[in-house]
Amino acid sequence: MRRLLLEHALLPAGFAADVALDVDGGRIVSVTPESAETGRERIGGIAVPGMPNLHSHAFQRGMAGLAEISGPADDSFWTWRKVMYHFLEELIPEDIQVIATYAYIEMLEAGFSTVGEFHYLHNDASGRAYDAPEELSLRIIEAARESGINLTLLPCFYAYGQVGGGAPEAGQRRFIKDVDGFCDLMERTQKALADLPGARLGIAPHSLRAVTPETLDELLHTFPAGPIHIHAAEQVKEVEDCVAWSGRRPVEWLLENAGVDERWCLVHSTHMTPEEVSGLARSGAVAGLCPLTEANLGDGFFAASEYLAAGGRFGVGTDSNIELTAAGELKQLEYSQRLKVRGRNVLAEREGRSVGLSLYRKALAGGAQALGREEPALAPDKPADIVILRGDHPDFVAPKGDRGLDPYIFVAGRNAIDRVIVRGEEVVSGGRHHGRDAAEQKYREVLKRLATV
Repeated sequence: MRRLLLEHALLPAGFAADVALDVDGGRIVSVTPESAETGRERIGGIAVPGMPNLHSHAFQRGMAGLAEISGPADDSFWTWRKVMYHFLEELIPEDIQVIATYAYIEMLEAGFSTVGEFHYLHNDASGRAYDAPEELSLRIIEAARESGINLTLLPCFYAYGQVGGGAPEAGQRRFIKDVDGFCDLMERTQKALADLPGARLGIAPHSLRAVTPETLDELLHTFPAGPIHIHAAEQVKEVEDCVAWSGRRPVEWLLENAGVDERWCLVHSTHMTPEEVSGLARSGAVAGLCPLTEANLGDGFFAASEYLAAGGRFGVGTDSNIELTAAGELKQLEYSQRLKVRGRNVLAEREGRSVGLSLYRKALAGGAQALGREEPALAPDKPADIVILRGDHPDFVAPKGDRGLDPYIFVAGRNAIDRVIVRGEEVVSGGRHHGRDAAEQKYREVLKRLATV
């Protein structure tokens, strides 16, 4: 039993002071605000639930910054993708584990306590399956174990190269599985996850570029439970290709043909009509938003205010992992809407409400739903996944009450993070992960080797 006294804490009913919180077996046992009880481990600062990161491609952390050289006049996501394909040609399994471990450590230091790994590397650089087909899934599992982050693993089904079942490109050969091979991979991965605390498993049909209606239907019947994640409507070209193939836009097609419900997370959903916005909101699915990556790639603006007004649910992810910051993803989401409508505090729930608090609570709920997990909360019988913000940070001097998250999200960001507790174990202290030094050294060695090939 760990017996804490939190100076300030975000509880389901709002912020409270002097919160006595007991943790046992990785879960919160009891929560008592305004407690005068002595003999507890006193923790200063502001305690908030850890944020779920619903969408990560861990290996892309290793290529962050490599695609910022100007390309052709139409430089876009599609030219960025060529850089990514070239980078992954050089990765061996050990590299993937090292990069993922380092990325997950940075996520924990940045306020995330859970990651949804949209994992689409399955084969070697030539496109052949490893002797153990789950080899690269095992590397992700070990990275989660080393870092201590909660993992929802989402093996990716990728069988085609373009909408309508076109042949895959050479650069996609590390992703490709047929349905039988994918089912075998899922069975092996499920067994490998059995001894990883807090692990979950879902599926990720990559996009409508990578599946056909027939293979998608087969996957949905084969895996009737667990999260389902899919990239949808990230790029205008993707929308145009889908319309040319089916007469429907990607989100429209999925809503009409795939039985989209609460299990689903539609990642990006950047380019939607008003009808798609309301339809996605009604479905109960989660929009998986990755604002920093979407800005980096020049994707466009998500219809956030319209979607939330329709009752839509969202969470945030780090996608290409160019910058790892839970607060920064929420800030970029709000700022993108300010730029779009030329206004301020766009995503606050109502007049007089803190926009930071609104964003944080919604992203907690949507992220957890998308990853098949309990909604994070500092409440009895919830996982003890807690982020402690520095009480001595100068930006927290003035704001009080429900405004307490605004300086974190819009000003201090990850610099305000002091401690992170996952399943009751402290993995970050003084802003640094306990395993950072060793993981960083291995990461440096991998990047040096990749720079020479």
